[in-house]
Amino acid sequence: MCENENIRQTPVICTNYPKEIFPRINLHGAPLKSIMPAHSLISHIKSNVSAALDEDLRDGDLTAQLIPEFQIATAGIVARQEAVLCGTLWFEECFISLDPTCKIHWAIAEGATMQPNQELCKVQGNARALLSAERCALNFLQTLSGTATLVRRYVDAVAGTGVKIMDTRKTLPGLRIAQKHAVLTGGGHNQRIGLFDGVLIKENHIAAAHGIDMVMEQAFRITPADVPIQIEVENLAQLSEALNAGAKLILLDNFMLADLRLAVAQAAGRAELEASGGITLESVRMFAETGVDRISIGALTKDVTAIDLSMRIA
Repeated sequence: MCENENIRQTPVICTNYPKEIFPRINLHGAPLKSIMPAHSLISHIKSNVSAALDEDLRDGDLTAQLIPEFQIATAGIVARQEAVLCGTLWFEECFISLDPTCKIHWAIAEGATMQPNQELCKVQGNARALLSAERCALNFLQTLSGTATLVRRYVDAVAGTGVKIMDTRKTLPGLRIAQKHAVLTGGGHNQRIGLFDGVLIKENHIAAAHGIDMVMEQAFRITPADVPIQIEVENLAQLSEALNAGAKLILLDNFMLADLRLAVAQAAGRAELEASGGITLESVRMFAETGVDRISIGALTKDVTAIDLSMRIA
C-alpha cells in the first residue's frame, strides 16, 4: 500500500518511500533525491495545484455543466513528441482534487522518455472533473516535462566529463520547487532553493562589504556550518583573492574558455569551480572540457518550451 495515496494512485511509480516521495529513475537506473522532505513537498504540490485550479475554475466550470453530473469517463494522455516525462504528481493532484475517486494508471514512469503518439496514462473518473482539471493538469505536465527534457539534453551533451549541470533561481514564479524537481528528473543538480538556504556572494555584496577578504570573513563568521558559501568572481585576480580568503565554492562568471582553463590550473583543486554565463547547448561541452566541476544554466528553468501533449476521452 502506498503512503500518501490521497495524492497519487499510480502503480508504476508508487513505492513505500518514508523520507522521499520521488523514487525516480535517471539514465543509469539510480534513484533521484527529492528536492525537499515528503511532507513539505506534498504540501507544496497541493498549494501549486490549488492555485492553478482556483485561477481556472473560480465558481465553477460552465462548459462542464453540459455533461451529466454523475457520468464516468476514461481519458488517455497522448504524447506528440519525444520528451522526458515529468510532473506526474502535480498532474494527478489536479484530477484527484476534483474527484478523489479518480484512478490514474501510467504506462511509463517519471523520468522515462516518451515517444510520439505514445499513450502515457489513462485517467478514469467523473467526466465533469476530468474536463475541468484537464488544462491545469496538462499545463503542469507539459511545462515540467519541457524543463526535464532540456536538462537531459545538457546532461547528455557533457556525458563523460564528470561535470554537474546545475540549476539557478531563474525559475517561473510560483513553480520553483516544481522546476527544481524537473531538473533532478532530467539528471541535473539543484543549487539552493532560495535566499534562505545558501549564501551566494555576488559583485554587489562584495562592493557593499568593501572587498572579497572582508565579505568572506563575515560569511565564515555568521553562516551555519551546514549552509554552503559560494562567491562569484569576474576575473583571475578576484579568483586569487577568493582562494586566499578560503573560498571552497567559486562561481566563475562569464569567463572565456581560455581563462577557465587558467582558473582550473590556478585553483589546483583548492575549491570547487562553477562556470556560468552565456553557456548554450551548442557550447556546453567545450566549457565542460576546461576542467570545471559544475556548470550552472539559467535557461534550464527560465526558457521553457512546453511539450506537446493532449487528452482524449474515449
